[in-house]
Amino acid sequence: MSAPAKPRVHGIGGIFFKARDPGALGAWYTRHLGMDMEAWGGTLFHWKRADTGGDACTVFSAFKESTEYFLPSDKPYMINLRVDDLDAVLAALREEGCRVLDRREDSEQGKFGYVLDPEGGLIELWQPNPDDPSQQAGA
Repeated sequence: MSAPAKPRVHGIGGIFFKARDPGALGAWYTRHLGMDMEAWGGTLFHWKRADTGGDACTVFSAFKESTEYFLPSDKPYMINLRVDDLDAVLAALREEGCRVLDRREDSEQGKFGYVLDPEGGLIELWQPNPDDPSQQAGA
């Protein structure tokens, strides 16, 4: 019996959504749900990867309602999914006929690529930078 194929996605990197007043909404999440919102407008949930035991995090953050970051999607949200090899995932999605955007970002947090789901929702694929301090537990 062969080993199961390694999944392309290994976790949720972030949940991002539009809000009329991101600051006030963040204050609500802090007050009522105990979520410690950082000055940049979101919070990090730290966890361990089940497959490797490595440190990881999921970002929860509101964007201004007027943001254009989610374009070309008209949805009020964007889901960020964690991957280990962004280039390989994007190549496979292109080969499978998915709508991969010609948009790419490389930053201190890692590499980002973008694909639209069949209903026009923006999926941000994230290959975290292993040296990013936010990936360390307790950061």
